[in-house]
Amino acid sequence: MPEDSTETPNIVTCTAPVNIAVIKYWGKRNEDLILPINSSLSVTLHQDQLKTTTTVAISRSFQEDRLWLNGKEEDIRHPRLQSCLREIRRLARKRRSDGDPRSTESVGLSHKVHICSVNNFPTAAGLASSAAGFACLVYTLAQAFGVEGELSGIARQGSGSACRSMYGGFVQWIMGHKEDGKDSVAQQVEPEGHWPELRILVLVACAERKPIGSTSGMQTSVQTSLLLKHRAEAVVPRRMVDMIEAVQRKDFPAFAELTMKDSNQFHATCLDTHPPIFYLNSVSQQIIHLVHRYNKYYGETRVAYSFDAGPNAVIFTLQQFVPEFVQLVRHFFPPDRNGEEYVDR
Repeated sequence: MPEDSTETPNIVTCTAPVNIAVIKYWGKRNEDLILPINSSLSVTLHQDQLKTTTTVAISRSFQEDRLWLNGKEEDIRHPRLQSCLREIRRLARKRRSDGDPRSTESVGLSHKVHICSVNNFPTAAGLASSAAGFACLVYTLAQAFGVEGELSGIARQGSGSACRSMYGGFVQWIMGHKEDGKDSVAQQVEPEGHWPELRILVLVACAERKPIGSTSGMQTSVQTSLLLKHRAEAVVPRRMVDMIEAVQRKDFPAFAELTMKDSNQFHATCLDTHPPIFYLNSVSQQIIHLVHRYNKYYGETRVAYSFDAGPNAVIFTLQQFVPEFVQLVRHFFPPDRNGEEYVDR
């Protein structure tokens, strides 16, 4: 990262986790503020396995704001990125004008920033890379500029799901009703230590960038899918209540059934979109069949699946069932000729 040797930049590095929605967010009522048409709920994954690492450097010697993603320079003029950067700078100016002693006086608010962000997992492949990325960006910028307080609303303006990655454990994104979006924020339902027996497997069916991004896919669904409207108004509100109760009770069969049904309905809305959107591939479908046959064999729900906007499966299960199910996956999906496996971490 270029810098003037005569000045040491203010440098801050932070990490942020991936979250996997078990009640899906799909569709916005306001594209600019990224306000959803329904509430959602997610599970935050451990950062030892999946995370984004972001470093922000601020210096008066920098000529312009710049961004590097996974080692490649990207266009920092992206509207959503600019929205987050602009809001953090606004809050920093407000704190300084209010005379807050915790405000970072050493950082000039007119100074330019250099941002380096790295994911340790595939980007834009349906593994919530934008959620972790924007959550990490907002938190790191806030640390660098001395901004504190509720940050999930700012992260939401970068990527809707990013607001849920601001917390660990089980997190709901309350859709809100205000026009300005002030009440559309994330809230922790249960902390990260609430359900220690719960385990999550990521089955990477395809690590390539998905052909249709979430933003354009949502826009088309909102415009053309009647099922999406029914889902947001009639299904999700009750499902959110039931899911929160299942999480609080640590009721895995109820949690698993709701998770699979919501994943399937989300992808049904994608098929109901015109033209239809296909995020799942043949491997995804085989994983779905495997999970249902496994549960049927034992006569109880031991495993659940969920798919975001991509073909990669997220498997939920309990600790005692992990070894057997992993062995089953490796049997039906053996390593390819390059030795790569579907089971990731």
